[in-house]
Amino acid sequence: MTLSLLDFSVIAIYLLFSLLVGVWHSRRASESATEFFLSGRKLPWWLAGTGMVATTFAADTPLAVAGIVAKNGVAGNWIWWSFVAGGMFTAFFFARLWRRTQILTDLEFIELRYGGKPASFLRGFKAIYYGLLMNCVIIGWVNLAMLKIVKIMFPEWNAELTVVGLALLTTLYSGLGGLWGVSVTDAIQFGIAMLGSIVLAVLAVQHPAITTQGGLMKILPDWMFAFLPRIADSTPATEASGVFALSASAFLAFIGVQWWASWYPGAEPGGGGYVAQRMMSAKDEKHSLFATLWFVVAHYCLRPWPWILVGLTSVVLFPTLPMDQKEDGFALVMRDILPNGLKGLLVAAFLAAYMSTLSTHLNWGASYLLNDFYKRFLKPNESEAHYVAISRLVTALVTLVALLITFFALETIAGAWTFILQCGAGVGFVLIGRWFWWRLNAWSEIAAMIAPFLAHGYLYFFTDAQFPETLFYIVGFTIAVTLAVTFLTPPENIERLKNFYRRARVGGAFWKPISDLIPEVKSDDNYFSLVLNWILGVILAYAFLFGIGKMIFGQWLYGLILCAIGVAAGAGIYYDLNRRGWTRLD
Repeated sequence: MTLSLLDFSVIAIYLLFSLLVGVWHSRRASESATEFFLSGRKLPWWLAGTGMVATTFAADTPLAVAGIVAKNGVAGNWIWWSFVAGGMFTAFFFARLWRRTQILTDLEFIELRYGGKPASFLRGFKAIYYGLLMNCVIIGWVNLAMLKIVKIMFPEWNAELTVVGLALLTTLYSGLGGLWGVSVTDAIQFGIAMLGSIVLAVLAVQHPAITTQGGLMKILPDWMFAFLPRIADSTPATEASGVFALSASAFLAFIGVQWWASWYPGAEPGGGGYVAQRMMSAKDEKHSLFATLWFVVAHYCLRPWPWILVGLTSVVLFPTLPMDQKEDGFALVMRDILPNGLKGLLVAAFLAAYMSTLSTHLNWGASYLLNDFYKRFLKPNESEAHYVAISRLVTALVTLVALLITFFALETIAGAWTFILQCGAGVGFVLIGRWFWWRLNAWSEIAAMIAPFLAHGYLYFFTDAQFPETLFYIVGFTIAVTLAVTFLTPPENIERLKNFYRRARVGGAFWKPISDLIPEVKSDDNYFSLVLNWILGVILAYAFLFGIGKMIFGQWLYGLILCAIGVAAGAGIYYDLNRRGWTRLD
């Protein structure tokens, strides 16, 4: 694909703007580690929430969704649509709690909730494991997608040098501006990425190869437009057969187990990682809740439809594309149908998607390495200026390790998402339960991290069980081991539990042995109300997701009815929050 001077101008303006934002916010970010990693806890809900969405809008995500659709139709997206319940659960149950704790990272929670050497070990181990190793693997996925895009669209370019240059630029502006710079660029990058995706989708469905045959719904088989998978009597359909079918047990594993039981980046049970970071950076508990709610709605209801349309179009335009290369269809559509000027916009859109994800992961990973390892174990009494300087060095370190993984370990990264889901299956029981049950301790969480690896290893080497049915076995084993370890080890120190309860004010029956000791601490959380809002939130998300899709495919009446259901669910949430005074944001 050849770029014109106009195209290069659009790209250059975007890159220069990103750098200037980092420079502009560098002084504020230099004030303290709290400013650098949490924007001084002053982000409004729309900026914090948009940052979450922009981070999940990675360069690989449109390709992945388009590939899913090209293989298994719209219903194939249930692989990730099944996380809606978990996202809404985080919004209503955990957003306020994370903000309330006044901690810098979600790993700091470990020593707020637990005590002793097990808690110290757990915090330090997670800082390295998630902040450096797992984080750099995730960045490696994103880098790999960017490499693929550059190689397809610009074969004359050196793809490796291009990705290295983009990574260094992102490191520079995120290292200068901290989370303030990252958040502002995220908002702009999300707007550019969405605009580019929508423009591409509109041009794709208006391609002569589509319009001359009567449109996508005339050309493609009906099963590709089904919103729900076919429930089969056996295992999921093969890629060659096309239609997305799940056994009843597999579908139940997706919608009933995966969303709360499995750890996955950006969809951690109870919130965590960069999602928790944005919740803790919000102005207050209300802004934290609305930020997370906006994230879930935008993530599931708004983002995917342009990608889905491009994926369907790629089936028509590139019918001979092999199954294992269906993801490339998105980039091929870009390459073949965009006119000058818009090519630059779409390239800038992909750069925005890539850089927003990379900048957040760099800042988030550095926060773990600085706050939960360096400051906690190596240099606990240094100045804020010292910690900010080290934060910038650590940001560069994460970039370097991620680039090494990208270029020298890609073979081990491909297809690792199912491995991550299975080796984190069951840990959600502790990540959620540690907030609401006083009896869980640091050994419980350590056991919950080890048990899934043992269960997955046994199933992989000695049985024929396949994902996602393996989740039932792994989750059951992990919970059993966690409970056994919990009751075989002593509870946490009563004073630590009382201090945690004073800070979090979680309430509930499972904290009664502790809350009875400090009756002056009251919780204002109404769990009946929270459950109701969660259910209404799930209805809202699926109603708008499917309603928008139905209208896109010309089924206006059906779509409007679904959107009306979504509006009604939203009105119910608004009424309850307004009754509790939560709709008035400062």
